[in-house]
Amino acid sequence: MNSVFDARPIEILLVEDNPGDVRLTQEALSDAKVRNNLHIAGNGEEAMDFLRRKGKFEGVARPDLVLLDLNLPKKNGMEVLDEMKHDETLRTIPVVILTTSEAERDISKAYNSHANCYIAKPLDLDQFVKVIKTIEAFWFSIVKLPQGTKE
Repeated sequence: MNSVFDARPIEILLVEDNPGDVRLTQEALSDAKVRNNLHIAGNGEEAMDFLRRKGKFEGVARPDLVLLDLNLPKKNGMEVLDEMKHDETLRTIPVVILTTSEAERDISKAYNSHANCYIAKPLDLDQFVKVIKTIEAFWFSIVKLPQGTKE
């Protein structure tokens, strides 16, 4: 595991407007082998305010990973992804698209916009929890994440 995370928990921003999916993600990560802080943004505008630490998010920790739904109110996930990857201070944050869409155009557009990973949410609850645990195992135990020291 990356030694930077031995000293502090992993910071995760979940951008999701479905309360059920938020709850399942919280439950799946509560048993995580790696300490983590899960932050929630319920729409795309709130996600960008969090990432830019604006308004009520002033002083929040920079996320080490963003779990991003595509179907969001106010600003959709593709717009959030595009803004992140065009912002010099945010572009190094890995983005995992976690959405119900299995449309090839969405998958292609996400990767063309520099998403790090695209996962279609399973409809089965047990499978959904398994997917979250797999994300946790891969991104926090295998992958070496940037330390996020640039502001």
